[in-house]
Amino acid sequence: MSELEDLSLHVHNQVSSLRRMLDLSAAELPHNKINKLGQELFVLETLLEQLDHCVEQQRRQLEHLKEVEHLLQKDAKDIHHMKDNIPTHMPRRKDPAQGLEIVVDSEAADVQLIQPETVRRTNRSHTREVEVITRQEFDGIPQYMKGRVTYEQMNVAVQSINTSVKAKYKILNQSLKTLSNHGRKLQQRFKEQETGDTKGQFFVVEDDIREFTQTKVDKRFQGILNMLRHCKRLRELRGGGLTRYVLL
Repeated sequence: MSELEDLSLHVHNQVSSLRRMLDLSAAELPHNKINKLGQELFVLETLLEQLDHCVEQQRRQLEHLKEVEHLLQKDAKDIHHMKDNIPTHMPRRKDPAQGLEIVVDSEAADVQLIQPETVRRTNRSHTREVEVITRQEFDGIPQYMKGRVTYEQMNVAVQSINTSVKAKYKILNQSLKTLSNHGRKLQQRFKEQETGDTKGQFFVVEDDIREFTQTKVDKRFQGILNMLRHCKRLRELRGGGLTRYVLL
């Protein structure tokens, strides 16, 4: 900016000098004075071109700075939006001191904490989990399948299924001596539900979800299961009056 101001001042001085010379033009001027006037005009023209060039540079720089400001404002707005709208299905740290576990309610789309006596936890390394649905996948689900189910509610249901799978297979992997009477009955039920087609697979049935979570297994949840099948997260395996939801 200093360079532009200096150039402008120099042009102003040159113009003032020319005006004085023109004021004297009424008188007869020597030939050398006339030549000098022409030289001054040439210099002034050059300075004006330089001034135009500097103004154009400053204009482009100002436009660039405005674009950068707009992008920064947009990024700041996006960051605030993400901060205020963190998905409920994001992994949460468990409290090792209290041994708390996440339990979900798909109807209210809320995440609640309850004691491990209500939810039986299992070692994640020994079970599979349903991967959360991405926004792109959710947007690709036909509208007639989604109905009024939101993206957040769908992933809360995913959490509910994962909680049930972990609890179920922890009981299956425990010895009878370490189980309560209720746990032994559950283990027996789980074994009776297995078939040759489920060998080596992880699956749950609707009763498992009711047993280990507070999720309402209603028409809305059934619709979410259909969407999870559409997204290649689950497949159905029917037999013996049961519908098994096998993790893919």
